[in-house]
Amino acid sequence: MSETTGASYAAAGVDIEAGDRAVELMKEWVKKTQRPEVAGLGGLGGFAGLFDASALKRYERPLLASATDGVGTKVDLARKMGVYDTIGHDLVGMVVDDLVVCGAEPLFMTDYICVGKVHPERVAAIVKGIAEGCVLAGCALVGGETAEHPGLLGPDDFDVAGAGTGVVEADLLLGPDRIRKGDVVIAMASSGLHSNGYSLVRHVVFDRAGWSLDRQVEEFGRTLGEELLEPTKIYSLDCLALTRTTEVHGFSHITGGGLANNLARVIPDGLHARVDRSTWTPGAVFDLVGRTGQVEQLELEKTLNMGVGMIAIVPAESVDVALTTLADRGVESWVAGEITERGAHTSGAELVGGYAR
Repeated sequence: MSETTGASYAAAGVDIEAGDRAVELMKEWVKKTQRPEVAGLGGLGGFAGLFDASALKRYERPLLASATDGVGTKVDLARKMGVYDTIGHDLVGMVVDDLVVCGAEPLFMTDYICVGKVHPERVAAIVKGIAEGCVLAGCALVGGETAEHPGLLGPDDFDVAGAGTGVVEADLLLGPDRIRKGDVVIAMASSGLHSNGYSLVRHVVFDRAGWSLDRQVEEFGRTLGEELLEPTKIYSLDCLALTRTTEVHGFSHITGGGLANNLARVIPDGLHARVDRSTWTPGAVFDLVGRTGQVEQLELEKTLNMGVGMIAIVPAESVDVALTTLADRGVESWVAGEITERGAHTSGAELVGGYAR
């Protein structure tokens, strides 16, 4: 007569010990993100992350800003390449650069990592990337959650998401109400595709072209996979530096939907942002996706950032200081357009002319 073994969490596919090991491995990276407001307040492994809100007393009227995001199907490329310590940069960039659009300083983030099976070193590598992104953004990583979903995700599958909180003085809140006719549109270069449009990109290079991630691409000077996994540039501290050195009327984070659609979100009724394509040349990856997939230009522009990751809108007298500040911080930037009155048949923002070659 055979003995039966009772059901267990481990038998169902959830390894609690592996999860505990992952927490231990990630602690050193999370510690590197500490700000004074979180130092000494609990630590990783608690039920909630803590932030000392007394730091906000220096504000007359502090407004808290929050944002949440993920990195979409780019995680599939990280999985296939076995590279897990860059995807966190993408996650942080997607969250904190939404916060800074209203002028908010990112204070802290939490993350959520969902896996089919906990591989402690792999989870720790993901958190390492998130922590490094938080350092670049000037915010603390105060906590998170790692969830194991056997049966729903394959053993090597994973996804990441995060949420962030920032603060801005009410009188310094940026938005459409500050933007004026005659303001200048300054573009900041992206590091590549960032974390948007990967469903289109993957369809083009894998399904249509049949390329592999290890394919050497002459235009990139590296493999296809290395180009596609290039981390998202994080602009939050650069944007905050602009607000401290000169007058800024608005920002726009160029993500899903492309430059025109995202810029239109911060343009008030009655005004129009006119961006001249001839002021820059999109990187090779954008041209390659367009040519290889026979993707129409307007389709590319409403899906990809086309080489612009962030927009600053400043008064004309602030342009020189803004460009100098960004250059000093190593951010490639240029005057890309202007704010005009909106005509009867114009939208909030449009791209005109042809790209420089």
